[in-house]
Amino acid sequence: MTFQQTIRQPAEIDGIGLHTAVRCHVRLVPAPADTGIVFRRVDLENFEIEAHVRNVARVSYATSLMKQGVLLSTTEHILAALYSCGIDNVYVELDALELPILDGSSKPFIGLLAMTGTRRLRRPRRFIRVLKPLEFSDGDRRIGIYPCDEFRVHCYVDYNHPCVGPQEVEMSVDRESFSRELAPARTFGFVKDFTGLRAMGLIRGGSMENAIVLDDRTIMNGPLRFADEFGRHKALDLIGDLALVGHPLKARIVAHKAGHALHTQLVTRLLADRSLWTETSHDDLHASDQVSLPASLPASPS
Repeated sequence: MTFQQTIRQPAEIDGIGLHTAVRCHVRLVPAPADTGIVFRRVDLENFEIEAHVRNVARVSYATSLMKQGVLLSTTEHILAALYSCGIDNVYVELDALELPILDGSSKPFIGLLAMTGTRRLRRPRRFIRVLKPLEFSDGDRRIGIYPCDEFRVHCYVDYNHPCVGPQEVEMSVDRESFSRELAPARTFGFVKDFTGLRAMGLIRGGSMENAIVLDDRTIMNGPLRFADEFGRHKALDLIGDLALVGHPLKARIVAHKAGHALHTQLVTRLLADRSLWTETSHDDLHASDQVSLPASLPASPS
């Protein structure tokens, strides 16, 4: 049996939002057992928004949460770091409606968590153990979740660009593997899309300091941190959205050209069907309980 964790001491960081360009100050604060990850808008009398899929507002180019009309945007990078590092309970205090983009990755948040340290709480950690597969598609985008004795992700992307193309990432995710293999991977954008995005009020804070920028032929601000940095960042986003389950997962997730919309739909559909999962405090799952897992999603999900 493992126990819930919070951070040992507060720590803070600030920067501008990718879409709003508004400066935001973030402070992580220890929280008691069974609190979960809770955002606090300190600019709005400490209004709290739980990091749970029931609070998802929209998923266009970022995952935004809303509760009682109070909005919170671009949560996925900090959630990916907290979730992968096993932080069950924490208050994320902020003074604006969008989390800072920082360098476009989760690496600064991993650094922040290294400063806070962790503290074990006297309450068992509760896992969501997936019992049966769930899979669905939207055109050529597909996603599925399958029984597994660990938390594992498989992410496939394919962009029609000479510097990207097909990329595939599969890994077991824990604090060490996430910090080393995924956290440094940055968000990215294509110059051809910028005019349309800005007309929609997006990427006002975007720059070559916080995103990989590509024109029609090249990467304009290389070098890359990984040869497959685009696929790794999509896996990072996937993990941040999966954190909205509210508990650590024992499952393997396969995402094929998926994005925030499919990620959050998966969480919603999973939690809505109690025949697909069970909640347990035991992490010593047995191989005899598992079913065969596909290498990738079938062309036509069942």
